[in-house]
Amino acid sequence: MKQARCRTAGITSRLIDLPADSKTSEVAAAVGALSMDPAVDGILVQHPIPGHIDERAAFEAISPAKDVDGVTMHSFAAMGLGLPGFWSCTPAGIIRLLDEYGVDLSGKHAVVLGRSPILGKPMAMLLLGRDATVTICHSRTSHLPEVVRAADIVVAAVGHLGLVRGDWLKAGSVVIDAGYGRGNAGDVALDEARQRASLISPVPGGVGQ
Repeated sequence: MKQARCRTAGITSRLIDLPADSKTSEVAAAVGALSMDPAVDGILVQHPIPGHIDERAAFEAISPAKDVDGVTMHSFAAMGLGLPGFWSCTPAGIIRLLDEYGVDLSGKHAVVLGRSPILGKPMAMLLLGRDATVTICHSRTSHLPEVVRAADIVVAAVGHLGLVRGDWLKAGSVVIDAGYGRGNAGDVALDEARQRASLISPVPGGVGQ
């Protein structure tokens, strides 16, 4: 899909296909070589990476100037501090989607479900940067439905099919479903949530679609 989108946009892409049994050092070396290549402007490390690979080591081999997916520590810090740099891709897309539909985030209570370093945590930082009050929830959060029910904005990004039910939502809330699982379904029970939300992003057809 990424190669097809590059062709559509007139961007030259190069696929580096490594053996499944590659070591972390080999993956990092391949990424590092691309970082040093002046002909390469951006690097995307396809994830999830096989379990035996240290994903963070692979990400950190990307030069910050070429981290177009916003996955390095440098990009994460830049997002948090409001400095120039690449934002994490999916959170950046969600902010753009909210802007497109005129959702004012200032002063709103946003609940982010998920704390991954490339989605949940950067999403929370970008929402804070827009003056939202942010609560991050995860698998250990107590009384999750009650926490979600207090939110004006809900961003679901846990990869748990149908986790968020319609009666978890405040009437009129804005719901962004960034999850994706089997059967082309997301983290939010869409038919139920439509009865409560003022705006909702469907799966498929919403974030990243």
